[in-house]
Amino acid sequence: MCGPSPSETMTDRRLQEQGKQVTIYDVAAAAGVAPSTVSRALSKPGRVSFRTAEHVRRVAAELGYRAESRQRSTSAEPTRLLAMVVADITNPVFYGMIRGAERTARHEGYELLLVETQESSDVEQSVLQRLGSVADGIILTSSRLSDAQILAVAKTVPLVVLNRLVSQVPSVAADNLQATTKAVEHLARLGHQRITYLAGPEASWADGARWRGLVEAAHQLDLGIRRSGPHQPNPAGGREAASAWLAHPTSGVVAYNDLIAIGFIREISQAGIQVPEQVSIIGFDNIRDTELVVPPLTTVVAPLVSLGSAAVRHLLKISMLPARTDESVVLPARLVIRASTGPAPA
Repeated sequence: MCGPSPSETMTDRRLQEQGKQVTIYDVAAAAGVAPSTVSRALSKPGRVSFRTAEHVRRVAAELGYRAESRQRSTSAEPTRLLAMVVADITNPVFYGMIRGAERTARHEGYELLLVETQESSDVEQSVLQRLGSVADGIILTSSRLSDAQILAVAKTVPLVVLNRLVSQVPSVAADNLQATTKAVEHLARLGHQRITYLAGPEASWADGARWRGLVEAAHQLDLGIRRSGPHQPNPAGGREAASAWLAHPTSGVVAYNDLIAIGFIREISQAGIQVPEQVSIIGFDNIRDTELVVPPLTTVVAPLVSLGSAAVRHLLKISMLPARTDESVVLPARLVIRASTGPAPA
């Protein structure tokens, strides 16, 4: 596949800098392909190779072509379609968010298109480029993209980030500081002096926010805290975390999510360690399995259905505003105490 010559690229950049509208012919020249190839790559990507489609979309985005085409389409009849992008459709934490978003979208006269990115930032970016021209707005859930990448997308299409707070981008999330403080205070009241945090994915904003909240709360209560991970956000990650914890045990454990906590409990139970007699553990999210695991899991509860509903309402609100807003919505969390936490061992 031929690439653009330096002179062609400079010409197209000058067009953009001079305020001239970037056309499909400009994109074709910069990408080194025919205008018809650009058209197919942007509207019917299945008719060109994956490599060519990705190359054309990247060049179009750099030149601002998609941004212009999106601006032109805003005067057309709305599609009444909202897109919800999630990292992993098999993760139960998303079930409530999806349910809340779908119910509210339907109540407002919209259909909800659900798209999975398989925890891949590359897939996520490709998906967002395609959705911008077909959906009236996008809910980006637990994104693995950088803040700068998300901000760039938000400039081209109405977008709300869910389960993460991004500066200058409308966002909806649970109060992670409040949530982690409740978890640490609960362990402190039970007499635990040292806590291990079982971290989640390295690229997860929620993981970073929870760790910072735990550190702050632990320091305020004069407790020791250490970090283990990153770990996969599933039971296999919990089993891996248990092996690391056995080498440096603490009486208190807080997991990134319930799935890690469940895997951790199962692994240490097989090693003969009793919960909560020898170690207390707290999860996040309050998925359905937290009441089925033995012992039932103490967990931080985020209002998942309400978060999904709020994301749709926030998206519809900002899509009607004449100018972009960066207003965020933060909902409270609470701690559900079950049998996986108890007094610290003597």
